[in-house]
Amino acid sequence: MLMIRLARFGAKKKPTYRVVVIDKERARDSRAVEVVGHYNPVAQPAQVKLDHQRIEYWMKNGAQPSETVARLMKKNPAPEPVSA
Repeated sequence: MLMIRLARFGAKKKPTYRVVVIDKERARDSRAVEVVGHYNPVAQPAQVKLDHQRIEYWMKNGAQPSETVARLMKKNPAPEPVSA
């Protein structure tokens, strides 16, 4: 089963995270299937960049988001398409 979850990167006491699609059984920082976003909680305000199209694609193919990723997606929804 695939999960959409955070993988920790960055220096000690200065974490940054990648939002990754990864097999549920793999370790947190092991090789991911695809990187679909970034999250920097240290920045003021916290920076979140998500590729909503790819996240939606993986969710349609059975990937489940972790609680943290689901919260990040809820706080940072996909931008509405601009109609002309």
